[in-house]
Amino acid sequence: MTAPHSASLPPLARAELDRAAEERMSPGLVEAARSDPSTRVLVIEGDRAPLADPDTLLLVGPDAVPDAAQWAFLGREPGGAAVLAAVFPAADERLFAAPGGWAGLRTVGGALNARDAGIFVEALSLGRWLLDAPHCPACGALTDLIDGGWSRRCPSCGRQHFPRTDPAVIVAITSAHDPDLLLLGSNALWGANRYSCFAGFVEAGESLEAAVQREVAEESGIEVDVVTYRGSQAWPYPRSLMVGFLASAVDDGAARPDGEEIVAVRWFTRDEIGAALAGETDVALPGSSSIAHRLISDWHAGPR
Repeated sequence: MTAPHSASLPPLARAELDRAAEERMSPGLVEAARSDPSTRVLVIEGDRAPLADPDTLLLVGPDAVPDAAQWAFLGREPGGAAVLAAVFPAADERLFAAPGGWAGLRTVGGALNARDAGIFVEALSLGRWLLDAPHCPACGALTDLIDGGWSRRCPSCGRQHFPRTDPAVIVAITSAHDPDLLLLGSNALWGANRYSCFAGFVEAGESLEAAVQREVAEESGIEVDVVTYRGSQAWPYPRSLMVGFLASAVDDGAARPDGEEIVAVRWFTRDEIGAALAGETDVALPGSSSIAHRLISDWHAGPR
């Protein structure tokens, strides 16, 4: 199978770093990398990382990292230098000054190049687990971090634990009759006039296709009959894998919000979507780091 070019992927699916997973079981991997001055480190504080400028990450040497970090091996640069994550909980004060300030993945993910986008989403996804899951879920004992930060072993019951990923589907719905109409919904937690695709977690024992049909029906009242896979990307809020689809409605007139999670649904024309993407209307669409933005913008740019 030929890998797609990074420019065609959702923004947080792009990556150029070699994860070098075969090295993770090497004893002392992180310690050796921390002692190597060529190693680069992405520091994560909460969900923020330092920037060299508004669209470039700032990676620092190991000696520049403050104490008390959780460390993990992310991979190697093309020249062989190791890349580590140094993870800290969210705090009111930034850990150190950065030329471009500090920013969250939601804010800058869509503007980063493929290398930086891949490093940021990997570090944040793994870092959330490093901070949030120190104890064995089976017996409650404090676990030992092993395999370069990619697994934990319980010294009490012997179980081994790994970072968790929860799959979720996200769907843009096209009209049954008009190729220039797209259905979006407004969540109850959002401000007025903010619209996005329909999304939900895959349930136990459920396929992705079945999850698309169920979630769309629950949130919008729409039955879909054509479901097309459009790509996926990690979304570490806290540990999702967003799997994107385009689906076709059976009956446009059946659209209605569920009244709880979704408070409004609306069929948008292609021109209305174009104006919203350009910031020319009061309709707010998802940010450029999200796969929802890619689904909507790809549809807008597609055949009429």
